[in-house]
Order: sequence, then C-alpha cells, then structure tokens
Amino acid sequence: MVIEVIDITKYFADKAALDKVSLSVKRQSIFGLIGPDGAGKTTLFRVICGLLIADSGKVLLDGGAAHRLTSGELGYMPQRFSLYGDLTVMENINFFGSLYGLSRNLIIERAHEILDITGLGPFKKRLAHQLSGGMKQKLSLSCALLTRPAILILDEPTYGVDPDSRKEFWKILYQLNHEGMTVLVSTPYMDEAELCHQLAFINQGQLLVVDTPAHLKERLLHQVLEVRTGVKDPYLFDNISGVLYSSFYGYKHRLIVENIESTKSSITQLARLQDGKSFSLEEVEPSMEDLFVYLTELAFTRQGGQA
Repeated sequence: MVIEVIDITKYFADKAALDKVSLSVKRQSIFGLIGPDGAGKTTLFRVICGLLIADSGKVLLDGGAAHRLTSGELGYMPQRFSLYGDLTVMENINFFGSLYGLSRNLIIERAHEILDITGLGPFKKRLAHQLSGGMKQKLSLSCALLTRPAILILDEPTYGVDPDSRKEFWKILYQLNHEGMTVLVSTPYMDEAELCHQLAFINQGQLLVVDTPAHLKERLLHQVLEVRTGVKDPYLFDNISGVLYSSFYGYKHRLIVENIESTKSSITQLARLQDGKSFSLEEVEPSMEDLFVYLTELAFTRQGGQA
C-alpha cells in the first residue's frame, strides 16, 4: 500500500469532522472518495497532506511517516482555484516551482513537459484570471505536477467545470496513472466515481464502505425503476409503500423499491392518475447515482436522522 490512513480522528470544536477513519490506497491506483457536502473529504485530504494535524491516528506513505507537501513527494490540488489571477500561466508555474526550491532551468524543462500533457502550451502567456474554468483547473494540476510527485491528491478537481473539460481532465489523470502515479481524488460526479479503481463513501466523518465501483453497485440489493411522466413533482412517489427512495432528474423519476411486482401497480395507478397521457415505467440497472442516494439515506437513518 502506498497510503495507509489508520484511525484518523479530527475535531473542530466539539464536532468530529473525522471519526476513526481508516483506508488503504494501492500503489498506481486511482482511489475515489465520495460523500455529501460536509462529509469530511477535504479534512481527510488535508490531514493526509500534513496541512492539518489529526487529534489521533496516523498516516503512513510507503510504509513510513507521512511526507509533507514541502518534500515534493505529494502533489496536492485544493478544491478552489488558489493561484494568482494577475500572473500568467508560466509566471504561476515559475512561482510555484520556486517554492519547492527547483532551479529555473528545471522548472522550464518540466513546464514544457507538463504544459504539453495538459494542453496549456499555447496559453502560457495568458493571465490566469482570463482562463476558462477547465483551463484554470489544468493550471492548478500543472503546478501540482512540477515536483513529479509519486502521489497526487485532488479535491473535487472538476467541480463546476463543463462536461467536455471534465473528460479532458480525466484523460490526463489516466495518462498520469498509466505512467505510474497514484491518484487519490474526491468527486461530486458519479460518472467520474465510476472511473476509479476503488471507491470509498464517507458521511459525517465516518468511512462507511470501500470497494470497487462494480462491487459497490452489487451491494444495492433492491431494484430500480425509471418512471417517465409529465408530472415534475420530485416527491410524487414518496408515500407509496415499497418505495424506499426516490430521485427526480428533471425528466424522469428513479425509484429504489423493495419488490417491483408488489410496487409496480401502485406506481402505475398514481402516475396515470396524475398524467394519463405520457407515462412509461421500466426496470433498469442501478447507477452510481442510485447507489449514492441509497448510501446517503442509509447513513442518515443509521445516524438517527441528524443532519
């Protein structure tokens, strides 16, 4: 294992942001972390990077005490763009490299390599604040890669970025991973979560489950129905017996049910009553979105319904 997190606990005032969290990340893998807002993802990453000191527990990298960011062994990309908007792409890279004590020649050499990977080469003289959201994230990634870290930690790196830029960003991550880099990443997007080799779900500071995306979906033992109707009420099916959870995605309802046969007639009756003209019902395979909703609601129930 390249990253070992052992019983990490971190309090802010009297609230546990992390509660005895343990996980292991294999070398040269892409390990994803998902969970609702405020679950503890950013706090965990900052503890791993040494930016926060845990109240108890420990972090081991390569079997030894955790390196700090200043060692260059870790590359860290925070959730928010934190570079200088009034500096150009290349000036930001020069500044960031100087913080690690890299020589000017070495920075230039590595910058050419990294800018080629990220596709920012033609924009190296552009001010950072003039970049698109996706290009800003690529600049942050470029700076995180300057030291050629063995481990790259990314906190929701594509949040708010358009779908095409997200795809380009993940192509870069896969290329880096193929070249030997270990990636630890959090994401709010379930299509990205499915691209990870392993995935962990965290809620209210507790790590609830760790497995491959495929095996995690197999844990959803219930069945899923997709209902399409002209009724846009997101709570339309909430009170039907046998419907465990429902989600509304603008043009369809996704229902997690205990048993399709015993629930289908009630769903059909209600849907036709509300909108008899346009209605369809289909059993579908569970998606990562279904799993996320299920795990979040399950954790909420187990923790006594406390937000």
